[in-house]
This record gives sequence, C-alpha cells and structure tokens, in this order.
Amino acid sequence: MTTRRAFLASAAAATAAFGNAKRFPYAEFEQRIAKKDFRDMTKDVLPTPCMVVDIDLFEKNLKTMADYAKGTGIKLRPHVKVHKSVDIAKRQMALGAIGVTAATIAESELMSRGGIRGVLWTKQPASDNNVIRAVQLSKADPSFLFVVDDAAVIAKVEEAAAAAKVKCRVVVSVFAGLTRQGIANGQPAVELAQRVMASKQMSFEGWMAYSGGASHTKGWAARQKKSAEDLAGVNETIALAKKAGLPAGIVSGGSTGTYNMDKDLGLTELECGSYVFMDSLYRAVGGKSDNAVYTDFENSMSVLTTVDSMHHKGQAAIDYGNKAMIQVTDEVKGKPWMKLDKQGAEYGLLRWSDGGGETKVGDRVEVYCSNLDMSTNCYDRYYVAKGNQIVDVWPIMGRAGAAQR
Repeated sequence: MTTRRAFLASAAAATAAFGNAKRFPYAEFEQRIAKKDFRDMTKDVLPTPCMVVDIDLFEKNLKTMADYAKGTGIKLRPHVKVHKSVDIAKRQMALGAIGVTAATIAESELMSRGGIRGVLWTKQPASDNNVIRAVQLSKADPSFLFVVDDAAVIAKVEEAAAAAKVKCRVVVSVFAGLTRQGIANGQPAVELAQRVMASKQMSFEGWMAYSGGASHTKGWAARQKKSAEDLAGVNETIALAKKAGLPAGIVSGGSTGTYNMDKDLGLTELECGSYVFMDSLYRAVGGKSDNAVYTDFENSMSVLTTVDSMHHKGQAAIDYGNKAMIQVTDEVKGKPWMKLDKQGAEYGLLRWSDGGGETKVGDRVEVYCSNLDMSTNCYDRYYVAKGNQIVDVWPIMGRAGAAQR
C-alpha cells in the first residue's frame, strides 16, 4: 500500500516531467501516434481522461493465465469484451490461446477481420440483422462459432445459411445460473443439439455454460461451491448427450474469478477476460491464497485524470465524470486515503478526510475502474506505458461504430 510519504517522495519526478509536457509539440500529437513515434511522449502530455496500460504488469497477467492453461491442459479462449482490442487479442493468441470469445457480432467481426481465428460469439443471433451477419462471417471465416439456445433461431440461421451456401459452426448454450440465456439442461438441451446435428447448414461444436454468478462470489471456497452448483446441470447434459451418440465437443465457460477451479468441474476451455487488466470489484472477491484480496493478477490498466479545480476543503474536482464512467467504487492508484464521487457529466470528485494537502490543480491522478466492460466502452484507445514513457497506442474497437452493435 502506498503511503502519503511515499507519494510525496515521487512528486519531484512528476514536477520534472511537467517540463517535458510544456516542450512537447502538441500539434504533432496524432501524427506522432500514426507514425508510432513516441519520442518525449509521457503520461504528462496525454489528454485526459484516458486509459493507460502498464505494459509490464499487463504482460505479467497474460503470462500467468497462459502458463496456468498450459500447465493444467485446459484451453484458453479469452473474452475480448473487456479490452475490445485486436492488438491485445494477438498477444493472447501468441501465448497459446485457441481463439477468443466475443459478446457482440460487432466484436466478432472486428476480431475476425483483424486476423484472429477461432472467434466464439457468446450471444445467439436473434434479430435478422445478427443472423445475416453471423452467416456472412461464417462464410468469410470458417473458424467462427456462435451459440444458440432456441429452435426458432436455429430455423432462421438454417434458412440464411442455405441461401448463402455456408455451413455454420454452432455451440448450444445451456443454463448455468444466469437467467439471461441458456436452454434447460438435460433432455431439452440434448434435443436442441440433435436439431443442430440434423441440419445440413450447421455443425454441432459443443456446449457453452457460463456461470457468471460464480465469478464475483466472495471467497475462493464459496466461489468454488457456487461454480460447482451452476455447472452440475451441464455435466448431466453431457452425460445424456454421450448416451444419445452426440460428439463430445467443447465445453466453454469460466471466468477470471473461477479460472483455477473450472477444469475440475467439466470445462474444456476458459472464457476469462478481466485478468488482462483487473478492476476494483474483482480485486475484492478474494483468491485462493488470500481470501480478502484477489492477488492472482495485477491492476495493469488505469484511467488517467487531471485535477481541474480546488476551492473546497477535503476535495478536488477532476475531469473523470459520468461520461467517462466514473464509479464511487473506483480506487485511486497509490492513494488509498482518497475516495471518488460523482459530480456530473464531465466532473468527478476526489474526497479525503485526512491528508490530501499535497494535491494541487493540474495534478495527474490514476484511477482503477470498477467494471472493465463498461469503462473500456467509453474510450477509443489505450496508451501503453513503460513507467512514465508511452511506448505504444492500441485502438479500442476500431471505433467504426458502437461496440454493442
């Protein structure tokens, strides 16, 4: 934990960096990024609020998860809804991931067109728009997979796939605790899989069982119990499917919170996502070695914000507001005595009851966000830093359109 004394000791370095900020050629900022020319580009010159990735901690997180998967024999198909970045997905693939999972058809298209193979879309294509796009992506990228949990959707996919002369790879989503999707386990799930198997336009690839309720259950033992309860049904389904002569296929699911328990509960691949960055809510669920704080992965990404105004005791206004997805559960990096509060669309507040006297207008403060999925959806790029120096910039979602579409 960083103390106020340690923070004050770093103030001299920050002051020195400000001199560099004044000299930086801001008119060339975007051109420099386009050319990958990051000379003299430090955190101090960045526009705020913005997202900054600590490359050393980020790479450590990726290696930790990749090493675990290799060591235990479970496959890794990490979820990209957390980072929405082809650059990050390529790094995950280079470390052994068999593909990625995506929450939307837009994310799926972005990843596939960015050269990522083995994309699994975890939400069935219910609308005509999504059906056509899923079929088109299946034709362009035969490694693409998507889930279904309804016979009516299967019929729509079958018709569109026949017209496009393509065979789609389909995974049946079964109930695993969350009521948002998943057909009932047992005979209903087996019959749906048989319906897929009988189609000339689809191939049955296996099962998805995402126990989202287990991911943030506090305490490792309690989380393991919850995950086991949620996945009991899919194991029943797999046993019935085997008796019915269905191929085993994949069993996909899991999360950053359950990554080190779900192989024993029947999963063949993990859809973990948050481990790349971690957020403040995940840190609070506790881990196997520390029941209070989840220390398996580091906080490698922060939102950089600027102190805008200070005219009231015990608080400072910052430019990290509602539009930038500030949450009162966010944590101030290196300053545990400070808390965050909302103050409007473009404003947030730093509050403290003790200390804080070192804070002044123009200071840069880093914040660990509470929910990565929502926060990354508000930004267009990651500034990748090694210490204070920016070494790369990674686009988020390509920003050709809204990530949810």
